Amino acid sequence: MRGGLNAAGLRFGIVVSRFNSFITERLLLAALEALEGAGADAKSIDVARVPGSFEIPLAAKKMAESRRYDAVIAVGCVLRGETSHYDYICSEVARGCQLAQMDTGVPVVFCVLTCDTLEQAIGRAGLKGGNKGFEAGLTAVEMATLARKIAAAGDTARNGSVSSRPKRRARRR
Repeated sequence: MRGGLNAAGLRFGIVVSRFNSFITERLLLAALEALEGAGADAKSIDVARVPGSFEIPLAAKKMAESRRYDAVIAVGCVLRGETSHYDYICSEVARGCQLAQMDTGVPVVFCVLTCDTLEQAIGRAGLKGGNKGFEAGLTAVEMATLARKIAAAGDTARNGSVSSRPKRRARRR
């Protein structure tokens, strides 16, 4: 287990764009490495491939709605071109992933690189150091664990065993 994170017993969905697969496959491998390094069983991780980054939010939302996953990781890479297409795609993918997690309550970790150049993407995919896919895997474990703790605290509070609010200290006068 890395960094004190424990993914044992958690399930993860990963949505990966096939567009710019030279980058996205490296991000995917690093995310898998992080999940498995934190104790996730390889059988508890499902990977869905979509044509491009624009399709990621719908697949992520469908995975989250299924309630089979404790967290979903969105993996893609959008490179700036000569037109405004880049701006529309980046904005809508980010918005769609945010809506997917807000609508379902399942964490959707955003690992969609939005880079000006291929060189920037290569740097973020671990070929020159650090890998954003690895960071996304660790974030997924952390958020899945947090979501479970919050849900468990809510269940306990509803059953009357524990107050969901911290106790206030008496004021001294």
